[in-house]
Amino acid sequence: MEISTQAGPARVEIDRPQTASFLVALTHGAGGGVTSKDLLAVRNACLELGGVVARVLQPYRVRGARSPGAPGPQDAAWLEIVGRLRAEHEGLLLIQGGRSNGARVACRTAQDAAASGVIALAFPLHPPGRPEQSRVAELREAGTDVLVVNGERDPFGVPDERDAARVVVLPGETHTLNRNPAAVGAAVGEWLAGLLDR
Repeated sequence: MEISTQAGPARVEIDRPQTASFLVALTHGAGGGVTSKDLLAVRNACLELGGVVARVLQPYRVRGARSPGAPGPQDAAWLEIVGRLRAEHEGLLLIQGGRSNGARVACRTAQDAAASGVIALAFPLHPPGRPEQSRVAELREAGTDVLVVNGERDPFGVPDERDAARVVVLPGETHTLNRNPAAVGAAVGEWLAGLLDR
């Protein structure tokens, strides 16, 4: 489906289980798309637990740009997208997330979207080689339960348990999280099952 925003149209791939009990909105990294191995693993884990999964190609990618630009317009467009998804899936609990830049968007907008949790894949804690430029405030800004799944060899850094409700560090993985997508899905499934049981 296509969702119009002030930043232009977004494209959304929706997967539905037979019986839906929650909604998951996921998005990509800065130059990526919605078919990365880690996002697909998360989709599969969510479907197994009864989640409607919306994988969102953001407006800047639809128009062919590789860089998301300033956070303000990107976050505003995301909130428009999530608002439309919620309207079409009324009454379902919302979990939002993404990988890398998409994880940052999900954290920054979680409170305004009234998300019950955030899945942050390959959260880029700082630019490579610049730990002094920490983005940890964005994780804390979420104001809800946050699961971080990062690779132990991620040059963008790895958050720790002080910064999120749960941090899973996958051995041998880098920023791409593509060596063992099943481990990504397992981490998300375990965390999500606990969140839904509350």
